[in-house]
Amino acid sequence: MILLQVQQLSKYFGAELILSNIKLEVQTKDRIALVGRNGAGKSTLLKIIAGHLSYDSGEIMKPKDVTIGYLAQNTGLESELSIWEEMLSVFAHLQEMEQTIRHLEAQMSNPQVYENEALYNKVMSEYDVLQNKFKELGGYQFEADIRSILHGLNFHDFDYSTKISTLSGGQKTRLALGKLLLTKPDILILDEPTNHLDIQTLSWLEQYLQNYSGAILIVSHDRYFLDKVVTQVYEVSRHKIKKFHGNYSKYLIQKAEQYEKEMKMFEKQQEQVAKLEDFIQRNIARASTTKRAQSRRKQLQRMELMNRPDGDEKSANFLFTIEKQSGNEVLKVNDLSIGYQGKAVANHLTTLVPREDSIALVGPNGAGKSTLLKTIVNKLPLLAGTFTLGTNVSIGYYDQEQAELTSNKTVLNELWDDYPSTQEKDIRTALGNFLFSGDDVLKPVSTLSGGEKARLALAKLMMQKANFLILDEPTNHLDLDSKEVLENALIDYPGTILFVSHDRYFINRLASKVIELSQEGLTEYLGDYDYYVAKKLEQEELATIEEAAVSAKADTTSSEASTYYVDKEQKKLERQKRRRIEEIEQQIERIEADIAQAEELLCQPEVFQDHERSFELNEKLENNRSEVEKLMEEWELLQD
Repeated sequence: MILLQVQQLSKYFGAELILSNIKLEVQTKDRIALVGRNGAGKSTLLKIIAGHLSYDSGEIMKPKDVTIGYLAQNTGLESELSIWEEMLSVFAHLQEMEQTIRHLEAQMSNPQVYENEALYNKVMSEYDVLQNKFKELGGYQFEADIRSILHGLNFHDFDYSTKISTLSGGQKTRLALGKLLLTKPDILILDEPTNHLDIQTLSWLEQYLQNYSGAILIVSHDRYFLDKVVTQVYEVSRHKIKKFHGNYSKYLIQKAEQYEKEMKMFEKQQEQVAKLEDFIQRNIARASTTKRAQSRRKQLQRMELMNRPDGDEKSANFLFTIEKQSGNEVLKVNDLSIGYQGKAVANHLTTLVPREDSIALVGPNGAGKSTLLKTIVNKLPLLAGTFTLGTNVSIGYYDQEQAELTSNKTVLNELWDDYPSTQEKDIRTALGNFLFSGDDVLKPVSTLSGGEKARLALAKLMMQKANFLILDEPTNHLDLDSKEVLENALIDYPGTILFVSHDRYFINRLASKVIELSQEGLTEYLGDYDYYVAKKLEQEELATIEEAAVSAKADTTSSEASTYYVDKEQKKLERQKRRRIEEIEQQIERIEADIAQAEELLCQPEVFQDHERSFELNEKLENNRSEVEKLMEEWELLQD
């Protein structure tokens, strides 16, 4: 069922065109991502669809009964109610219905009613209808739904009677998301919902959205999150929109293939045009060949000329270098206690950071990750213990709040004042690498967007040439293209990196080691994020087995019975595993046959000259190859 259609929509801000001829369709159960550069118009389009912003032309069509829920970027829940009262307010209609049901129950137990058969039957009928409706609308589970959402959004340790007005900005943002999820609209529109969420909460949100009964339209700069959740991607670029099928990674592959194909077609046509023009020029004046030249000219005039395909928009371009190398030991932390105003957030922290390591510091919100970084860069005093920096260590610090930026300065002076001996053209070149050009460098820092401030802070960091980068959420506010540029620059960086990030794709690309900060202290995992998750799962399984072993040891009889059932279960699992291996092998055989057939078709001239057919076959081939890869991975795991 089509829930919403956007047709030929255009939007201007003053004389500036933002969106042009936008077409978009949302159907039941769709999982759609809007992607594009910061400033491309993604948030503007979401606001228009949600009815929060007007548009200049076009049409938005939606059935009257279709509901839309919208969460803007960094929207905090402002309320004087408690957490529980605010969440409960979503179900005010069910609470009223419940009161009516109780009133009817009281009526039915009233002698004046149950002794009057006609009246009793009337009340009973009304009661049955209302009770069924109450059940259908989730009347018997809404309190459980509230607890489930609050638990998923990391409020399980909270007193639900806490006033929302006393919470932090990040907590209010999470509650705003929770309240919206409880309303269960037909179309859920989320603009950067992953801000202020730690990794554990992000994983929960992914699973929740995968199972969501309605459609989802989402803007996010978290590639890992998009790959898990979405099945369609709409790219907003140069005021226009283009649709791709699949998750974000598949969109990147399709986009590259599409560009390559269009460029080949364009170049082939340009070659054909050049030959025609050359023939016309050489033969138009000769009497014997002028008719042929005129025929070629008509052919050229009838030809529908292609425009050169648009490549990627300009990306930031930068490189982190160091002035001098540090010693082998960059940072040594010994039994450190950290916190604010004498109150400890984490204790007994001990670790060693060797040269050229790239370390991701992970842990739940509130564990003390940012506090640890600020303590190391002397923004906060340590409470106990020690930390020492190695020989020749120079620190470059990136603050997620960009507190180092001076709001009353221009972009140019923000950088130039730190390096007054550097020539203005060199400062402008450095800023140009971070997409500040022309009059952009004269903007006051206070007027910059979050993404622009992030790029300016990175420009300052690059100029430092420090050999130890300490980065607190460096990918916040960056679009997906800028994130990729930052990832590549940090991968090529010859120094040492200690960073906090909730971006799992970024951690996977950058981290050589993951350190988890928890109540037990610091725990090292020698690998990327996926390795860390696998190791944690392994530890949890081991703990469960050990727990079962202790329990079994306490009761020998129980243990023997348990062993029998465990053996029985293992044999059952082994049979299931063998069946699954056979199924996979059959699936692979079938898909490989489809691949061979598609490849044979693509070799036929009438097929590869039919661009639409060949594009469909190529897309089918890509999907089939991807499916085979997944099946092979599962097959290999089952063989272990």
